[in-house]
Amino acid sequence: MVPLVASKSELTYVKGLISGVADPLIAAAGVELPYEVGTMIELPRAALAADRIAEEAEFFCFGTNDLTQMTWGFSRDDSGKFLGTYLDRKIIEHDPFQRLDRRGVGRLMKIAVDYGRQVRPNMHIGICGEHGGDPTSIEFCHDIGLSYVSCSPFRVPIARLAAAQAAIKNSRK
Repeated sequence: MVPLVASKSELTYVKGLISGVADPLIAAAGVELPYEVGTMIELPRAALAADRIAEEAEFFCFGTNDLTQMTWGFSRDDSGKFLGTYLDRKIIEHDPFQRLDRRGVGRLMKIAVDYGRQVRPNMHIGICGEHGGDPTSIEFCHDIGLSYVSCSPFRVPIARLAAAQAAIKNSRK
C-alpha cells in the first residue's frame, strides 16, 4: 500500500519501483506470489482524482485520520486545544477524528468510491484508522459500498457488531 499518493503518475512511478524490487526477488525465490499494489486515499486531491488513480491502483484504503486532517485543515494533535470548545459551543456536532464527517470527508470518500469503481468495478476499498471502530462511521462505510474496515484490536468487537447491524439495516431497505 502506497501512502499519500496525489496523482496517477505518482503511483505509476512508485508502482514501478515496487515491482522492480519485488518481481526479481519473487523470481529468485522460485515461487509464484501474486501481489497487488494499491494506495491510501489520504488527500482530498486523491479522492477527486480517484478515477485516474484507479487505472494503476488495484485497491484503495482510506486513511481517514489523515484525510480528516487534510480536509478540515487542522492537525489531530493540535485540535485537542480547541475541539472541546467547538463541541461545547455547538460549532461542530462531533469530533471529526472520532466520527466520520459525512458532509466533507464522507463526500470525498463517496466520490472516490464511485470514481474508482467506474474504472475497477470489483475494486476492494476500505478504511484504516480510528473511524473503523465507530458504529456510525461503519454504517456510513457500508452505505457507500466499502469492502472492509480496519481498526484498533480493542475496537474489533464493536466494529463487527456495527457492520452486522448495518448489513441487516440495509437488507430491510
